[in-house]
Amino acid sequence: MYSSWRLLNLSPNNQNSTSHYNAGTWGIVQGQLRPLLAPRVYTLPMVRSIGKTMVQGKNYGPQITVKRISTRGRKCKPIFVQIARQVVKLNASDLRLPSRAWKVKLVGEGADDAGGVFDDTITEMFVWPVTMVCLEMPCLLHGTRIFPLILCSFRFLFNPSACLDEHLMQFKFLGILMGVAIRTKKPLDLHLAPMVWKQLCCIPLILEDLEEVDLLYVQTLNSILHIEDSGITEENFHEMIPLDSFVGQSADGKMVPIIPGGNSIPLTFSNRKEYVERAIEYRLHEMDRQVAAVREGMSWIVPVPLLSLLTAKQLEQMVCGMPEISVEVLKKVVRYREVDEQHQLVQWFWHTLEEFSNEERVLFMRFVSGRSRLPANTADISQRFQIMKVDRPYDSLPTSQTCFFQLRLPPYSSQLIMAERLRYAINNCRSIDMDNYMLSRNVDNAEGSDTDY
Repeated sequence: MYSSWRLLNLSPNNQNSTSHYNAGTWGIVQGQLRPLLAPRVYTLPMVRSIGKTMVQGKNYGPQITVKRISTRGRKCKPIFVQIARQVVKLNASDLRLPSRAWKVKLVGEGADDAGGVFDDTITEMFVWPVTMVCLEMPCLLHGTRIFPLILCSFRFLFNPSACLDEHLMQFKFLGILMGVAIRTKKPLDLHLAPMVWKQLCCIPLILEDLEEVDLLYVQTLNSILHIEDSGITEENFHEMIPLDSFVGQSADGKMVPIIPGGNSIPLTFSNRKEYVERAIEYRLHEMDRQVAAVREGMSWIVPVPLLSLLTAKQLEQMVCGMPEISVEVLKKVVRYREVDEQHQLVQWFWHTLEEFSNEERVLFMRFVSGRSRLPANTADISQRFQIMKVDRPYDSLPTSQTCFFQLRLPPYSSQLIMAERLRYAINNCRSIDMDNYMLSRNVDNAEGSDTDY
């Protein structure tokens, strides 16, 4: 099947009827059969399509400009917005590169983008709560607690109220970022609810998906549907139900019509079943426009029809990699320079990293690579992690070169001091090239006004 997927109609819009001839394809489109597919069935077509559409002979795509330092008393726009407005104007074919889809010029900062700046700016876009508070809108992403998956763990839904052209453009850019993550195998730290991943790979949503993100709302609808069990009759229905028309709560908490003209359609005891059905149908499709915009952006970079071979979990792993930073994985891809594996400095380093919490290892990853996650497949790590011993004073702070995934360690008098210095570095040094040796090349030459940033 992995070599004949082109014969399958994977579009969810063209499967109006099923028969014994297309039942298998229908099972894939609807999602039931996708977990049964062998990995090569859904990976090889994607890998081959990406390879055939790869830009050849270039190390990076078009240059875009980012300003993170405020000047003239004006606060800069979020880098998500700055980059989005530039990238969506580019040609899609120019962004299909193996590593850097675009080159970043940081105005007024001391950095030259050899890969680290590109990685670092993308990582910065998804640092919570930046995603929640820095996007201009109502927020694109709406935070919701998921029960019963992980108590107190935040996941995000697309905001159904974000439907202006500016909002949809930003959703499209989010899709471009997802596509770039798949193509370059550099995952994003993006926490979306499972139902969003299902929609992105065109698996129809069911009531259980809504329960995961809004259990209280589903329970309320069930109470309305079976309200007679509580002794409520047609006579006292409106005394117990605070709704008087076909309106319901959206994912962003607003009360909205659940069908066209719902404000003028009265909710009664006799039509409560229809109300519940329409309310559920509305909630299962309220993010359709936003999902379509994200898929449009993804189609710039990767073959979107092939997403119909993936489960929601498989797509999430392609885009987001693994949330845990594994020390064992780093050991498999490490390369030593000016030092060997048996050196005490190296032994102290690995012991220190193993003692770190996952949150600290995430900070470490950003310190040495500009990224905060590793791919789910170790073979997809295209750049080897380098540990280099440098000739500097004892017990100095470590340094890194994010463009080369390289950690530079000076000599230390003990593991305790090494751990202390490393913790200080990863928590307090998140800017690239603060010595500003590249600053003269990155000055703002009046190429853009404050309104552009």
